[in-house]
Amino acid sequence: MDLADLLGIRWPLLQAPMAGVQGSRLALAVCEAGGLGALPAAALTPDALDAEIRHLRSGTDRPWNLNFFCHAPPTPDSARDDAWRRKLRADYARFDLDIEDIVATPGRRPFDAEALALVQAHRPAVVSFHFGLPADALLAGVRETGCRVLASATTADEARWLQARGVDAVIAQGWEAGGHRGHFLSDDLDLQSDLPALLPQIVAAVDVPVIAAGGIADARGVAGAMALGAAGVQIGTAYLLCPEADTRAVHRRALREPRTTAVTNVFTGRPARGIVNHAMRAWGPLADDAPAFPLATAYSAPLRGPAEAQGLDDYSLLWAGQRFPACREVPAAALTEALAQGFAPIRQDASPDR
Repeated sequence: MDLADLLGIRWPLLQAPMAGVQGSRLALAVCEAGGLGALPAAALTPDALDAEIRHLRSGTDRPWNLNFFCHAPPTPDSARDDAWRRKLRADYARFDLDIEDIVATPGRRPFDAEALALVQAHRPAVVSFHFGLPADALLAGVRETGCRVLASATTADEARWLQARGVDAVIAQGWEAGGHRGHFLSDDLDLQSDLPALLPQIVAAVDVPVIAAGGIADARGVAGAMALGAAGVQIGTAYLLCPEADTRAVHRRALREPRTTAVTNVFTGRPARGIVNHAMRAWGPLADDAPAFPLATAYSAPLRGPAEAQGLDDYSLLWAGQRFPACREVPAAALTEALAQGFAPIRQDASPDR
C-alpha cells in the first residue's frame, strides 16, 4: 500500500504542523486540495484545541492530522533561571519591563490524558508526534481509535526505535527543516544530517513508509525526495506566506528579505531553525545556559509584543527552513497543486475523489 492509500489522501503530501503560525484554516485548505492538512496541538489549551478540531471536522470530510509534542516536563532549576534573567535584563529594560516579574511556566503541552480524550472523542484519521512517542498506555489509547500513527526521526537510530514501537510511517526530518528539531534519543546535534544524506539512511533502516521533510519548497524538491526513496513529503515553510496561514506581519516580512537561518534554543530551550534576528545573535544562537524546554518561552515571549508594536522582529519566533526564499504568496490550494507536480510519475493514478 502506498502512502496516499495508507492515509486516504490524493497526494502523498503532508502539510507540516506549525504551532503559532497556523490553525484549522490552513489545514482545511490543504485537505481540500488533496494533501493531508495538519493541526498543531502543542500550544493550545484543551478547550482551544477542541474548538479548532470541531472547525476542521465541520469544514471537510477528508482525512487530517492532529499533531502533538512528546517532551518530558522539565525539572525547575532556580539557579539556571536566575542566570538567564541576568542575561536578558538589558533587553527587558529596553521596553521598561521588569524581568523579575516573570515566572517560568511551560508554554507547550506534551501529549497527556486530556489530549488522549480529545483524540478518542474526535478520532482523526492521522495522529503524529514530535520528540518521540507518548508513554505506552497513552499510545495504546491512540491506537484503539484506529488512526494512523506517524512520528519524526532525525537519525536512522530514531527511525528504528519508532518502527519497533509500531508507527505506520516515519517522518525523516533533515537538518534544513524549519522549527523544532524532532530528536529524542540524543541531544547531540552533530548526529543529524541534511535530508539528502538522512533520507536514504532511514529508507534503508526501516520497512515502513518514510516521509521526507526539510528543504522541500517546490515540485523539483518533491521529485528529488521521491527519487531518493521517500514515500511522500511533508512541507511546512513553503506555506508560511499563504493567506490561510496565521503568520505574523513581522514574520511575513522577514520571509521576503535576504536573510539567513540558524538553529537556536534561546526562544524555547530546544533547538529550532529560524531566521536570524537580534535575540539569536545576542543570546545564542545555541546557549548552554538557556532554561530547559519549554521554560525558556516564558522569558522570551514578553519581549515580542512591545518589539513588534515598533515593527521589530528582534524577539519574534521566525521559524523557517533553509529554503524560505522560495516561499510564494499564493493560496494554499494553489501551492499544494503546484507541489503535487513533483509526483508526475504517479499523477495518472491519483484519483481526485480520493
